[in-house]
Amino acid sequence: MNNSVGNTARLLGAGLRALLVLTVICGVIYPLAVTGIAQGLFHDKANGSEIRSEGKVVGSELIGQRYDLPLKKGQETASPDLRWFQPRPSGGLGSNQDAGANTQYDLILSGATNLSGDNKDLIANVKAAKEAVVKDNSTADFRVEPTDVPAEAVTSSGSGLDPHITPRYAELQAHRVAERNGLSVHTVEKLVDEHTDGRILGFMGEPRVNVLQLNVALKEYVADRS
Repeated sequence: MNNSVGNTARLLGAGLRALLVLTVICGVIYPLAVTGIAQGLFHDKANGSEIRSEGKVVGSELIGQRYDLPLKKGQETASPDLRWFQPRPSGGLGSNQDAGANTQYDLILSGATNLSGDNKDLIANVKAAKEAVVKDNSTADFRVEPTDVPAEAVTSSGSGLDPHITPRYAELQAHRVAERNGLSVHTVEKLVDEHTDGRILGFMGEPRVNVLQLNVALKEYVADRS
């Protein structure tokens, strides 16, 4: 009987010691080591790839945002603020007023529509989006043709939160952005070029433009001129 109690006590003691050691290693030392390495080598990425403007965090370079005007009375869908470059369409994007603080940034959902290519709703949405892109980006001296509209201008990404557009779509918006902000097209196109990232390692993926970073640069440029 005493041997049985003693064996049980030893087993419980060994189990508790193992629990304590593993808790310290896996619950304290390992997380601190990983956090320390991440903060030391990948500080920006470890903290959410934050983008700052005027000393404030305005978003992450990994998550897309919309640039809409405030809702009017009786309006269900906000109209795009055409002073700014617009991202891909997505039901999962929140709002970012004038590239400043994220006063209305609410992530409602993230994901694809999973609609087939011949789905009537998808086709209607794409047609409506293309018409809006043509209308919104045509200016007095620049006419956008339907064939000029790239695919990402009328379709959302798989996650619905893609922060990038192609240089082609950014350049298509340059005339409208220049007109709305009183800038030359050359100046706006130069901003696009400066914020175009090349292929990863020179061969993976495609050139891309981060919309939030571009709009922050646009806002700062306009502010410096005034």
